[in-house]
Amino acid sequence: MKSLAWGAAVVSLLALIALAFSIGSFAVAPADVLAILWSSIAGGAHAAPPNAEAVVLSIRGPRILAALLVGAALAGAGSAYQSVFRNPLVAPDILGVSSGAALGALLGIWFSLDPWSVHLLAFAGGLGAVALVYALAAAYRQHDPLLLLVLAGVVLGSLFGALIALIKVLADPFNQLPGMTYWLLGSLAAVTPEESLAILPAIGIGLGVLWLLRWRINVLSMGDEEARSLGVDTRRVRLAAIVAATLATAAAVSISGVIGWVGLVVPHLARMITGPDNSRLLPAACLLGAAFMLAVDTLARGWGQTELPLGVLTALIGTPLFLWLLATSRRGWQ
Repeated sequence: MKSLAWGAAVVSLLALIALAFSIGSFAVAPADVLAILWSSIAGGAHAAPPNAEAVVLSIRGPRILAALLVGAALAGAGSAYQSVFRNPLVAPDILGVSSGAALGALLGIWFSLDPWSVHLLAFAGGLGAVALVYALAAAYRQHDPLLLLVLAGVVLGSLFGALIALIKVLADPFNQLPGMTYWLLGSLAAVTPEESLAILPAIGIGLGVLWLLRWRINVLSMGDEEARSLGVDTRRVRLAAIVAATLATAAAVSISGVIGWVGLVVPHLARMITGPDNSRLLPAACLLGAAFMLAVDTLARGWGQTELPLGVLTALIGTPLFLWLLATSRRGWQ
């Protein structure tokens, strides 16, 4: 039964991918999409229109891949954060990943750097923000480590938010500010094939480490005293899980901009389906996150003549969905 459910979920995701290839200002028939994809893999000719191949392989393909990777990374990191912090309101940006990445990206735009440099600054900003949060928390070991991490993340996130506002005030309102605002709202419209492939190793390593730590994270979610009594080094496991989740999140945010709610809502939905065991929760969250992000991105570009920002759509969809999850879930978050 479980294998049948996983198979149905994978088939549904593949159907959603085929739909995403077909929808857009330039409609492509599903049969032509399959013919183009098969021809690119196996070689040979196809009967699809010439423009359709460019749309499928050069425009929609990288964007669909990016949506799948970003959704899986944010949802997988969110489920890990919620288990490690034992808190249902924790999301991937709780330790300042998103605000640090946003600050790095806006600095790159402010200095008129090329797109690759902006992505690298965003990636470095996300990792640097979490490293600073962890360093501040480690300096006050006499207090609750989890509480210190959350408080340090909130404080530094507020500081980064103020610096972001300052940069927006100082930026050129005609040449720089629109790009900054566009990045902060989140979008995959300008993603290139190289950028989609560039984040794959970081997301793969981050989620792979979380998968290897799945049993220790299960024990860690029981509480530090219980985990230590079972022989788990809570400090090292928590640090490894945070670093891995941060790596995946920073890589995703570096090309998508700030996209909220995915890492908060999707892990709750996955937990309702699979339970708190990370051996099932983590892959379910990644699968649901990829599907959710792809569906939102397809809706954003198929809505009308003007493409909607992803951050706006995820908030509009995620808020009522989260309220519904709170109303229907059983007492206790595990």
